[in-house]
Amino acid sequence: MTAEWHKAPMGEIAPLVRRPVPTKAEELYREIGIRSFGKGVFHKAPVTGLDIGSKRVFTVEPGDLLFNIVFAWEGAVAVATEAERGMIGSHRFLTCVTDKSKADARFLNYWFARAEGRDQLLRASPGGAGRNRTLGVEKLAAIHVPLPPLDEQRRIVARIEDLAAKVEEAGKARSSTLGELAALSVKSRDAILGLVAPSGTLGDVLQGAPRNGWSPVCDNDGNGTPVLTLSAVTGWQFNANAYKRTSFPTRADAHYWATEGDLLITRSNTPELVGHAAIHSGSPAHCIYPDLMMKLRLDKSRTDTRFVWYWLQSTVVRDHIKRSAKGTSPTMKKISQSIVEAIPFPVHLSIDQQTEIVAKLRTIQEKLDAVRVLQIETATELDAMLPAILDKAFKGELS
Repeated sequence: MTAEWHKAPMGEIAPLVRRPVPTKAEELYREIGIRSFGKGVFHKAPVTGLDIGSKRVFTVEPGDLLFNIVFAWEGAVAVATEAERGMIGSHRFLTCVTDKSKADARFLNYWFARAEGRDQLLRASPGGAGRNRTLGVEKLAAIHVPLPPLDEQRRIVARIEDLAAKVEEAGKARSSTLGELAALSVKSRDAILGLVAPSGTLGDVLQGAPRNGWSPVCDNDGNGTPVLTLSAVTGWQFNANAYKRTSFPTRADAHYWATEGDLLITRSNTPELVGHAAIHSGSPAHCIYPDLMMKLRLDKSRTDTRFVWYWLQSTVVRDHIKRSAKGTSPTMKKISQSIVEAIPFPVHLSIDQQTEIVAKLRTIQEKLDAVRVLQIETATELDAMLPAILDKAFKGELS
């Protein structure tokens, strides 16, 4: 903030304006939400007046400076646009209307997006730690905001938005690159595995049928036994933190234990995720795998576990899963033991040949992962740029 900027209370430059909406049971309404950390407005699914019931709702108009009173302290502030015209917000969303002769709503929004503004909102949000805080209307009105002349506010806003657009463009390019890396990973894997023709089925190299796990009621007792969740294997990488706990009694000789090196596969999920598999990393060391997973008991004299894991990701297997998965719901499908056993598999490959293919695939993946790490580091740098831009802007250093 420069010396010539004066401070004015929000109640004077952007007072609260309420526009109550008398809802009708049969009519449809669209409610808004506000993302934290300055991420803007989002639109909720349409609801009827009957769904809204006795809840008080208010009209949102373009140009309104919006605050979510529950999450304002973590930057849930935004300016409504034409896209929000005629939408509604509950009593939890404050609609403040700026005096256009004194302040620009976008300028105020950016001020509240920086650390100083969020700190003021935190102070104006009494309550317990974390998400129990609620922004007080009178306390918001009392917050003093630094204001340069109106022309300077608009110049600062234009400069911020120009630089923010460039940061956003760079972010989109980074996201596009990550998408390309994922596609390249699939193409590289299929290019290598595509040279191998299935000569039998997965059942030929299993020591018995795949077996479902057990899903006891999880009470999350701190001393309970870990029970893996579906997300432990979703995405083809084992997630050692994806588990709950149960205090139900267990049997040491039961079939449902998962240990390091076990290959687990989901038997129920969305069409895109059913059949995902991962190799248990060893942590948690003594855990139960759930009923919605199967453990593949491989004949280690004929197969390399890592090769089978790669093979399950191949197009030929994914196509088999998509064709064979059952279920009346289009959003949830299941695969049975027989479907898994019927997965096409190159039973003719020796262990040495499988190991050689795994080495090639791992080399490619390591190179792609190195690029992905750089992209993630770039994302961190981009995330830090907008706060730096805002900091300069409100110090009067943004030319």
